[in-house]
Amino acid sequence: MVRKTCVVDGDTIWLEGVKIRVADIDTPEISQPRCDYEYELGIKARDRLVTLLNQGEFSAVPIGNRDEDQYGRKLRVLKRDGRSLGDQLVAEGLARTWTGRREPWC
Repeated sequence: MVRKTCVVDGDTIWLEGVKIRVADIDTPEISQPRCDYEYELGIKARDRLVTLLNQGEFSAVPIGNRDEDQYGRKLRVLKRDGRSLGDQLVAEGLARTWTGRREPWC
């Protein structure tokens, strides 16, 4: 399947054929959750990101000196009007600020 533009989960999207990891946040997993709570919060984060992205134009801005993660995803911060959409998810309790490593959600 060829993906053009879609939201995979709360911190991964496809944008015009490019897979992007939202670099400033970590959200719960929905593909391999470790508990029901993680899955349910992950679905909420994914759905909220869809809503935020659909509210208007945004930019995908590089962060730091790393262009890609170990999975080949582009590392970008999603911004609208100078504000991080990831920060919005953090403020709503649907994500954590990325610290460089995953923390358990369960």
